[in-house]
Amino acid sequence: MRVPAKVNLQLAVGPGREDGFHDLVNVFHAVSLFDEVTAKDASARRSRPLTELTADGDVGSHLARVPLDSSNLAARAAGLLAETTGKATPVDLSLLKQIPVAGGMAGGSADAAAALVACDRLWGSGLAREELLGLAARLGSDVAFGLVGGTAVGTGRGEILTPMHSPGRFHWVFALSPHGLSTPAVFGEYDRLFPRAPEPRESPALREALAAADTAALGRALDNDLQPAALSLLPELERTLETGRAAGAVGALVSGSGPTCAFLVGGGDEPARTVADRSAAVVAALEAGGLCERVVTAEGDVPGATVL
Repeated sequence: MRVPAKVNLQLAVGPGREDGFHDLVNVFHAVSLFDEVTAKDASARRSRPLTELTADGDVGSHLARVPLDSSNLAARAAGLLAETTGKATPVDLSLLKQIPVAGGMAGGSADAAAALVACDRLWGSGLAREELLGLAARLGSDVAFGLVGGTAVGTGRGEILTPMHSPGRFHWVFALSPHGLSTPAVFGEYDRLFPRAPEPRESPALREALAAADTAALGRALDNDLQPAALSLLPELERTLETGRAAGAVGALVSGSGPTCAFLVGGGDEPARTVADRSAAVVAALEAGGLCERVVTAEGDVPGATVL
C-alpha cells in the first residue's frame, strides 16, 4: 500500500470537550510524500503475535521514533480489524517511511489507514469502504483521511469527512524539523494559551480559493489555530517560517500540531518555470538556514491509500 502525508490548510480548534477531545474544522490536503506499508502472511513463524513490525526509510533521525510494538498505530489497526472480523492470521508489517514522525503530517495515521486496507485484503475480510472508514475513525482523528485522500474538510474530531472541490495542482516545500512534537502536548499548550477558544468555523475564503485554484488567495487563507502552541513549545519554528516567507513562499504555516513547516510555492495557472524558480529559492534558503533536518518538495492533492 502507498499512502500520502497531509498538510492542514485550515485547522480551527474549539474548546476542550469533556471527553478530552476538541471539536475541529480541519481541511486536509493530501500531498505526494508517501509511506509504503507491506503486509505479508506470517502464519508459519513460531512465535504468534498478531503483528511484527519493521521500519526503514528516508526520514533521518525520525526513524528511531517509530515504535515497533503494539503501540504502533498500524499494529493497532491490524488488531482492530482482527477483533472486528475474526479473520486474522499473523502478519508482518513493513513500513517504508518518507513522512516525518511526530511531524504534524499524520504519518502514523497514514500507516494505520494503509494497514487497514492491506490486512483486509490479505485476510480476505471483504469489508466495505464505509466499514473501513468506521474502523479508521475509531483509531484516530486523522486515520480516515488516509483512506480518502484528495482535499476534504473534517469535522467532529476531524474524522467526519466531506470532500472539497479543489481542481488546482499546488506545489509545496516542507521543512522537516529534527525535533518531534507530541500532539497531546500541543493541544495542552493550546488549551493553556486559549482557555476560552471559540467554536471552530470553516473559512469561506479558503473554500473559494481552492475552488478557483487561486494560489495567491490560498496562501492568504492558510490558517492553523495550533500554530501559536507549536511555536510556544518550539520557538525556532518562527525563524523557519520567516525564512521561507522571505525567500518567496506564497503562504506558510505549521502543519497540524507541527513541527513540520509547510510552504506553498505555486500552483493554479502559474507558469511552470515561475513555480520551479520559487520552489528552488525557498528550498535553498531553508537549507542554508540550518534550522531543519531535511527539506522536501511535494504536490497536492493526491489520492488516499492505494494498492501498489
